[in-house]
Amino acid sequence: MRELLRSTDPTIIAFAKALLDGEGIDCFEMDVNMSVLEGSIGILPRRLMVLRRDHFQATIVMRDNDIDLGY
Repeated sequence: MRELLRSTDPTIIAFAKALLDGEGIDCFEMDVNMSVLEGSIGILPRRLMVLRRDHFQATIVMRDNDIDLGY
């Protein structure tokens, strides 16, 4: 798996997951339960992972929808 997106904003993660699902690209959200360590204040980013073979297509989907990937 390869990291596609990292964000502290849960709405961006949800939107990205919906876009990927619409394109038939499987994804996995990591670091969801880190709020236990941080006290639910949202300072630790969540990561959205995709399969290595889907990374290029997923990057195109994110850029077409103006989601900043940070690279």
